[in-house]
Amino acid sequence: MSPGIGRWVRLWLLLPFLAVLPSVAGAAPSVGGCPLFPADNVWNAPVDALPVHARSDAWVASIGPDTGLHPDFGTNPDYGIPYVVVPASQPAVPVSFQYAGDSDAGPYPIPPNPPIEGGADSRGDRHVLIVQAGSCRLYELFAAEPRDGGSWHAGSGAIFDLRSNALRTDGATSADAAGLPILPGLVRREEVVAGAIEHALRFTAVRTRAAHVWPARHDASSITDPNVPPMGQRFRLKASFDLSGFSADTRVLLRAMQRYGIILADNGSNWFVSGTSDPGWNDDALVGELRRVRGSDFEAVDTASLVIDPDSAKARAASFPIPTPLPSRPRQAYLPSLDR
Repeated sequence: MSPGIGRWVRLWLLLPFLAVLPSVAGAAPSVGGCPLFPADNVWNAPVDALPVHARSDAWVASIGPDTGLHPDFGTNPDYGIPYVVVPASQPAVPVSFQYAGDSDAGPYPIPPNPPIEGGADSRGDRHVLIVQAGSCRLYELFAAEPRDGGSWHAGSGAIFDLRSNALRTDGATSADAAGLPILPGLVRREEVVAGAIEHALRFTAVRTRAAHVWPARHDASSITDPNVPPMGQRFRLKASFDLSGFSADTRVLLRAMQRYGIILADNGSNWFVSGTSDPGWNDDALVGELRRVRGSDFEAVDTASLVIDPDSAKARAASFPIPTPLPSRPRQAYLPSLDR
């Protein structure tokens, strides 16, 4: 057999395997000219083909099977979690922290009068989210309060490189109880208008367990009952859920929940999904239609097969099965029990 024919034969033999190898990841969601983490980040990983978690029924029951979804965002500028994009030249200011040991020291490029969750007079979580163009850094603060002289004080704060899959130190909080970034999990109006949300969404529950699962790094509970979900747990809307009868905007949200799921990221009202305020939302449709989607329409997802390194948010491509004749990485589970 000639060398040329041999190469063609070897390629022909490999074709069945190449056809099912993971494809190159598409473009990641972006804000301000920056990716919302690499395309292979866990926030951007589909979970519609993953198995149902063994504790799914118990965890859904814990959050509320008869409770309807609720959009934690709308047209009211004080309702939702806002963010702002600043230029690379934005001056940075010092920030002091209540939980300094868990926070990134900064300084932070906070512009004058940045949008604050709940408004300037809010007594709530007062999140401040900032994307710095050029550097593609994400700066997030919890319980942020301005101080005289241009400095700020916050409960906690975290800085993320939007081009990196690096996770925070395990056990460290962020501006969110799960130790995760907030911005990549928000429902943003521009994505809905474009017709697709291609990432997981952030949601809250009243009761969470004193444990966290990858990619979460922190938890905030004293509950040890294994029938209560840990921080970072991923859920998805069941594939059997009928999307017909919903408005076009709501269908975009529900399709994202079926394909990418929702991540338990903080303690709060049950099945509250986070997003940004925008005058283009139809509040009546959002609230009325999402209320028809019940907790029992969701299932917890076993994401262990996505883990490549428990200290990295890079996710294994799960939508494309690796053929059995080829070597595969071992299945990993990660569930440290921390009461912090």
